[in-house]
Amino acid sequence: MSSSFHQEDVFASYARLLLKYFLAEGIMCGHSIFLASAEVKPEQVLKDLPGPVIDDPGKGAVPPPDGEESMQIAWRYQNLPKVQPGTVSSKFGHYYDLTKTMDPGIISNTNKQLFYVPEKCSTSDGDADCTMNPAYQKLLSAVKLYIEEGQFGTATSSENRTVLRIGIHSLGSPLWGEDPGASHHGHPHPSLPRFLYCLRAILRSAFAVCTISMPTHLFQDGAFTRKIEQFCDTVVHLESFVGSDKEKNPVYKDYHGLFNIVQLPRLNSLTCHMPDSLDLAFKLRRKKFTIEKLHLPPELSETVSRSQEDPIFSAKGTDIGCGHSTGSNKLDF
Repeated sequence: MSSSFHQEDVFASYARLLLKYFLAEGIMCGHSIFLASAEVKPEQVLKDLPGPVIDDPGKGAVPPPDGEESMQIAWRYQNLPKVQPGTVSSKFGHYYDLTKTMDPGIISNTNKQLFYVPEKCSTSDGDADCTMNPAYQKLLSAVKLYIEEGQFGTATSSENRTVLRIGIHSLGSPLWGEDPGASHHGHPHPSLPRFLYCLRAILRSAFAVCTISMPTHLFQDGAFTRKIEQFCDTVVHLESFVGSDKEKNPVYKDYHGLFNIVQLPRLNSLTCHMPDSLDLAFKLRRKKFTIEKLHLPPELSETVSRSQEDPIFSAKGTDIGCGHSTGSNKLDF
């Protein structure tokens, strides 16, 4: 399967919200959950998942009338069906209400594995000669063990097998033991790229998908960020307007940030699917988080952009003709 990499916004509020959507959709679809975090306890993340919006399947259905009345004028339409079969709308996924939280009973019935770094790792686990961060090593071992025990591998067969959703919150932060300014022989330490490389190899042979949020704004080397992107299938960057000049720009007054697509997956193909538009923006409403195409507002300037006065108003009250020149309009002759 594939991995998705979210470059966090500065305050990481919107990236954490996307991770909650990813986990909530997995729970509602009956998938298994593996959640790893170093900042917030995974139990708290699950408690704050948004509640699903349960639609009434019978809502909007109009019952047929008891007696059929004959049409006197539009009698040709009398034998046509009342509802066209092509007008039935399809629904993909679930909708969630951010003002509510998910029922704890639904979460408790979900197969899940939680990985909290302060409880799994200690300061004595560090090794100067280690080629990978001890927290990354233990996380890889936990993911691999859970895939084997849950029979999510492609080489195994199971009747009740589902998809495993792996969520890793704020990977690469100092709480994971990563030092953004550290160097290894003049280059950034290769611990994080090696972890992503091993994780992608595990996902290729398992029925699992992974979403990773990472504070790339803490990395001092831009080339190191580009290298990390190569080890993920999908890369998006969340650019929040909070604290930036774009927050007061009237062009972006209807949005809270930009949803920049950096890289799209190319699984078993030479090229990737290109959407109609890459100019996407997101907005956070009271009950939902939406991503839509970026539409610029219309130009509604109250001042006249032309230097001269409008000839219609300047000619009002004067005779307009070939022999009557007012002198205020250059088009008069």
